[in-house]
Amino acid sequence: MATDKELSDFLETVERRAFKQAAYAVRKDESALDIVQDAMIKLAEKYGDKPAAELPLLFQRILQNTIHDYFRREKVRNTWVSLFSTIGGNSENQEDFDILETYEAEEGSQASESSEDKVGRDQVLAAIDEEVQKLPARQREAFLMRYWQDMDVAETAAAMGCSEGSVKTHCSRATHALAQALRAKGISL
Repeated sequence: MATDKELSDFLETVERRAFKQAAYAVRKDESALDIVQDAMIKLAEKYGDKPAAELPLLFQRILQNTIHDYFRREKVRNTWVSLFSTIGGNSENQEDFDILETYEAEEGSQASESSEDKVGRDQVLAAIDEEVQKLPARQREAFLMRYWQDMDVAETAAAMGCSEGSVKTHCSRATHALAQALRAKGISL
């Protein structure tokens, strides 16, 4: 069974990586913080009595489920908002109402960026995703574990069931292939 100190140390070591993973998934820092906090609380409350060796896998599963729950809630919330926005009161007032006049985007948020910036960013992300999908399976796996999930070489090697040297080779080949493919598309990062 994990002691309180082991659980605390584990949560401290995983919080940054979990935040990056959640932020990449939901694209909102505030929501990502909430997701990580909820996942940590669930782990501590429900699985704090498990052995320390089982905590990483349990936490990953809880984090993924919490991210999925976030998207489910957002889908339901957006459905209700769109339904209620079409229910009208006085049609005379609705003709004069313009949501853009009442809505101000927070500076630095995605809502405040120009359409050109948003389209450009979306195109770059789609190109990166497309090129990552084209990588051989082992290179893609090593690349995502090392750079997306922020795992170190030893953790990645253990997860992939190979040597640390193989992980380094796979990552090097993946980054070179991605850089070359993106440069060919005119994208420099």
